[in-house]
Amino acid sequence: MLFSSPRFFVFVTVLLGLLSLPVSVRAKKSILTAASCLFYAAWDYRYLGLLALVSVIDYVAAARIHTAAAPRSRRMWLALSVASNLGILAYFKYTNFFLATLAGVIGREHPPMLEILLPAGISFYTFKSMSYTIDVFRSEIEPCASYLDYAMFITFFPELIAGPIVRASVFLPQMDRNPGPNRSRVAIGLSLFLLGLAKKRLLADRFAQGADPIFAHPEWFSGGTLAAGALCYAMQIYCDFSGYSDMAIGTAKLIGYDLPENFSAPYISRDITEFWRRWHITLSSWLRDYLYVPLGGNRRGALRTYVNLAATMLLGGLWHGAGWNFVVWGALHGGALAMHRFLRQRGSTWQLPAPVSWALTFVFVCLCWIPFRAATFSTSWTFVTRMLTWSDGYRWIPENTLLTIPVALGLLLARRLENASVPTPRWLEAFDAEVVRDPVSGWSLRLGVGTVLGAFSVTMLLGLIWYFAAATTSPFIYFQF
Repeated sequence: MLFSSPRFFVFVTVLLGLLSLPVSVRAKKSILTAASCLFYAAWDYRYLGLLALVSVIDYVAAARIHTAAAPRSRRMWLALSVASNLGILAYFKYTNFFLATLAGVIGREHPPMLEILLPAGISFYTFKSMSYTIDVFRSEIEPCASYLDYAMFITFFPELIAGPIVRASVFLPQMDRNPGPNRSRVAIGLSLFLLGLAKKRLLADRFAQGADPIFAHPEWFSGGTLAAGALCYAMQIYCDFSGYSDMAIGTAKLIGYDLPENFSAPYISRDITEFWRRWHITLSSWLRDYLYVPLGGNRRGALRTYVNLAATMLLGGLWHGAGWNFVVWGALHGGALAMHRFLRQRGSTWQLPAPVSWALTFVFVCLCWIPFRAATFSTSWTFVTRMLTWSDGYRWIPENTLLTIPVALGLLLARRLENASVPTPRWLEAFDAEVVRDPVSGWSLRLGVGTVLGAFSVTMLLGLIWYFAAATTSPFIYFQF
């Protein structure tokens, strides 16, 4: 059930109607949990049992961790939680990858492959559930007193399939809210949803028309066209994933809950460390807190710090997919993070001009997207070598994609409002709009139709999405992870 599909609009409308009924908060939580299960069943109902298994194991494990007096018992229950989550993830996502790798090592041409269908959202909900038991073990949060609350947290449909990765410490404190729509929630939620929908339909799907044919056959195209294809994919993956995140956050706002910010204008970054503070924030912070820090972080000397950075990003790359191309992508970013830290630790007194450091960071990120997107090593190698040698070939890029680039650059390179004390610009009042800042979700532009200009601007945005959207839409990129 795609966020941009008519079925989803009907689903959310019916759900909001049910949440508006004069019933208890517990009843509304039950309705929301049932609706989330229905949403997941629309992908594949057979894996609802797997979702229930993960939630039951971690709910019981966290309760046992909290009540256990002996440290050994607490560690045992934590180990059960972590092992079950990683075991489930490894079986469904990496079994065939490991079998193929092993077959390559022993020289077997046709390795046995199992028919395993990857459950939707498994990478996201296992990380979310596992962090809950870890936080309880660290005594950072109290365990859920109600299984209903925990089941609702695990199954919450706006972020169930592709994030953001919501931690229990962020979501569970909101459980005392009375879910359901009100005027403020609807205004902010719909504004965020429309922004995400515009990113997906007006930009991401357009850029896909330029990137997909080029990555399918890089040997056909000239070096300049390949460079344009890499740029198209860099724009596509940002617009696609940040658009999904905006729609997820907006949908949650409609219901009455706040999801964490997931992107913060990453392509304005002037170094790779800043990029990872702005890109897929919930994953990068998860890897930092639950992998990099437990490995030792930066507390065990410079060499160990570089090793920890590399290991974290290697595993982060593998999290994205069962393929060596994702490992290469993670290794490139891990090496870049280690190198940046090394140079920064040396206390260099000189700095590159801001435009140069931005350009180097952006070009590096775009080059790294090539193995991330390419299907095989040979495709990546062909793409990079032909692009860097500026080889001759077919010169092509869809005209509508080229026209989209200036619009996307204006959207992607706009600096976010860092200072919460900055007042809403007065001219927005004419459009019945305001900048809304939330400590969890960051900031967003609330649109309005209370003035003539406001109604006109919202109508124009809807018209642009309807008229200029790509003829076909593709599944969100991060659904495959």
